Amino acid sequence: MEIKEIITVDKEILGGQTVFKGTRVPIESLFDHLEAGVTIDEFLEDFPTVTKEQAVALLEWANRLLNTKDIDQLYAAVA
Repeated sequence: MEIKEIITVDKEILGGQTVFKGTRVPIESLFDHLEAGVTIDEFLEDFPTVTKEQAVALLEWANRLLNTKDIDQLYAAVA
């Protein structure tokens, strides 16, 4: 799944906060829930507009990004 299918940024949606595409659910919410020990399934129950495919794909993208061996690529991605 391409990143553009997972997330979107639009100044008209939550003031430009990064959200799951097609929703008003901030990406940050997933990470906050996981940090608090909430499972993905419980997160999806709380935010039914987010699909499991989107949540899993986002975590896969984050994993790939943070495990890159090319540190310059990582820096470029977060700049």
